[in-house]
Amino acid sequence: MKKPIATTPEDLPYRKLQQHLDRQPVGFPPSADGADIRLLKHIFSPEEAAIATCLSHEPQPVEVIFDRAIHMVPSMDALKKHLTAMVKKGGIEFHQKNNQNVYANVPLVVGSYELQVNRLTPEFIRDFKAYTSEKRFGISFLGTGRSQMRTIPVNKSIAPDLPAAEYDQILYLLEKADPPFVVLPCICRKKKALQGMPCKQTKREETCMAMGSIAQTLIKMELGRQITKAEVMDVISRNQEEGLVLQPSNTRKIEFLCSCCGCCCSMLSLHKELPLPLDFWETGFRAELSTDSCAGCGQCADKCPVQALSFLEPVNEQKKKARPFIDPDRCIGCGQCVAACRPGALSLVPRPGQAPPPINREELNAELLAHKNQPLARTRVIGKLAKGMIVKRDLRLLKN
Repeated sequence: MKKPIATTPEDLPYRKLQQHLDRQPVGFPPSADGADIRLLKHIFSPEEAAIATCLSHEPQPVEVIFDRAIHMVPSMDALKKHLTAMVKKGGIEFHQKNNQNVYANVPLVVGSYELQVNRLTPEFIRDFKAYTSEKRFGISFLGTGRSQMRTIPVNKSIAPDLPAAEYDQILYLLEKADPPFVVLPCICRKKKALQGMPCKQTKREETCMAMGSIAQTLIKMELGRQITKAEVMDVISRNQEEGLVLQPSNTRKIEFLCSCCGCCCSMLSLHKELPLPLDFWETGFRAELSTDSCAGCGQCADKCPVQALSFLEPVNEQKKKARPFIDPDRCIGCGQCVAACRPGALSLVPRPGQAPPPINREELNAELLAHKNQPLARTRVIGKLAKGMIVKRDLRLLKN
């Protein structure tokens, strides 16, 4: 693995911020070609980068941050102006807690990258791809122990007898979510459209949502559109009708909800690249087939966003009836194939051994940080990837 390039005096504030962010629950490792610094320069000025090292992943009031930044700014008011500017550029998070304004660092993904949806440039897109393609980033991103988001089934795929926990049902999650609610364009689809590859699944732009503290950040940024809970339900209903995959934050009190497609979503694209993706993914279900009911129409395979369904040779030459094969190591239990299956040959079944999601982001971050600080965390990620390549005979990762 290549060493990071040498840091120039001009880049020193950004290198210090990179090192600071790398110590947070979701790391920000150094890049071999300087893409990490270029990404930070897109979001922060040198002064802002220095101030950002005084923040934590835990939301804190201005007074606490000022105690650390007192040698960088002349006054509390000056610090507040800097923090406001950093929020508006999507570099840090803001919300109100106990009637106080609090601020926090955010990871690159899920975090400041998504907050650049209205600030995308060809250079930022190029640098993001270069950075996230590096093995050092991949090992760090996959090595959090628990994923930052998870897949939950679409409503139509949840049969009355399916033992689905409340946190696996979108209606329950939204009922428990804190206001405000904001809908905004999907950055993955916007990025693909800018690259001349518009989404094949939906023409709608406003498909992703935030609620609670993340929604407060978006409102401060003047990003997205604040909507009512009834409007939230309408957006989700349309998302499900168009076959989009529901991926909320991996918590029982959700703060964002992505609705993803297989052609644009960065997370689902990563899933398709991994030999054993469910070693790094969280979902409570998988699809199961009743071959007797299957009509061999192929609708399920067309709907699968992660290529977990494929068709085998016909089992009846006279009727030319094929049957799908469901790869249990790839199926994320989104339920899109179940909803599309007219004969009802597909159903969701619980995936054993799945731990309940953490209650909230504070609990999730605590788990991520504890796992990250374990001595062999990085080695375990490499071991899982190696096992996947051997089991699946899939060596694509070695070619990247």
